[in-house]
Amino acid sequence: MENIDHIWYGQHSCNAIVEENPHDEDKAIMSQILAETIKFNERNIPLHLFTYQDSIHIGPIVGIFTSGIIPNLQKPVGERSHFFAKLLSLNKMTGCIPFVFGEHQIDWASETIKGYIFRNHQWDVREFPFPNVVYDRLPNRKTESRTGPKEVKRRFQEEYSIPWYNPGFFNKWDIHERLADDEDAIPYLPETYPFRSLSAIETLLSKFRQVYIKPIHGSLGLGIHQILYDKNENIYYCRYKDDQKINKLTKFQSLEHLFNHVFKRKRLHNLIIQQGIALITANRRPIDFRVHTNKNQNGDWQVTAIAAKVAGAGSVTTHINSGGQVKTIEELFPEHARAITVKEKLSNAAITLSKSIDRHIDGVIAEIGFDLGIDKQGRVWMFEANSKPGRSIFSHPKLREFEVLTRQLCLEYAVFLAEQSLQSSGEAVSEN
Repeated sequence: MENIDHIWYGQHSCNAIVEENPHDEDKAIMSQILAETIKFNERNIPLHLFTYQDSIHIGPIVGIFTSGIIPNLQKPVGERSHFFAKLLSLNKMTGCIPFVFGEHQIDWASETIKGYIFRNHQWDVREFPFPNVVYDRLPNRKTESRTGPKEVKRRFQEEYSIPWYNPGFFNKWDIHERLADDEDAIPYLPETYPFRSLSAIETLLSKFRQVYIKPIHGSLGLGIHQILYDKNENIYYCRYKDDQKINKLTKFQSLEHLFNHVFKRKRLHNLIIQQGIALITANRRPIDFRVHTNKNQNGDWQVTAIAAKVAGAGSVTTHINSGGQVKTIEELFPEHARAITVKEKLSNAAITLSKSIDRHIDGVIAEIGFDLGIDKQGRVWMFEANSKPGRSIFSHPKLREFEVLTRQLCLEYAVFLAEQSLQSSGEAVSEN
């Protein structure tokens, strides 16, 4: 410790005299004046210490960036407060200091943030220095495109070199285009094209008898239509959810008639068309799978949750809001060997696809939610990848423990990123 004379907490630092603790080498004691100088307010919690050159870095501090924060200590982030409370509650388990903030909580002049924390089952506000890393939890594309959030991200990255992870929302067509040249990903990709004309749909229908039409930026299964063609009767069917959220199956004599009726008010240039796949079923209802992957404390991709989703009666998707049911793999496949095989197939596909997306997408990605299907020949297909996956599968009581794991790894990866940012200019040694 004789060469250490500097203490960092987030982006604040101070000269300090550092000595070995003669009573307990696993505990660090800080003087009150030092704590006040660097704005350190913690008491008796496990934290990481990174030693680098002549400095000790305490924390790390993880800023969780979002929008919609209101001055209300009951629900400071509205209906999302419960999600953030559960995330922040993992501070002791992960050895970091997380807080939630938005653009209006930042004081650029003093380089501090009024961050929201959740301790002892209640919300509080504390002043923090700028964090070591930022975890992007903006709620939607509209918010992300605003000038304010974009400027916060730019300044943190360019002026302070703060790593920013999990930015953005995936675009279905963009993801497909980027993966279409990746040999590892190609086997999992259904035939997919941007909507250009009805002839492209006719071509896919002639090959696969069914086609899915999806909005490029859609989520929660909204706006998805399934078109089926009955060759014997020369009839087209369209399965979709109408404006009143009612599942519909409508018959048409021609594709032109179908489009004029169902897609009359739709922005066709924002649609993609995708090969329909004959999925495995349960009680004659199609099944697909949600697979969560996260980067872990070593920066490696790991499968954190797998659930099956069974489509509701007459529904075009398996989403819960369309009557779908969440089941564990074991519930769906009571035969142990079959359950193991399905899990292995899905896990291998999800890890391969996570690595492929990581290679081809800009920014630092830390979590992905995949919608995967298995056809009747046992082949795995990727229908969608989500950079900020929904968490409806964790309503199932047997999947709740995996929700904790997904949140835990999001913060443990932040610790990894903080250490990597120090190592980028040299070698750091971490202690816990």
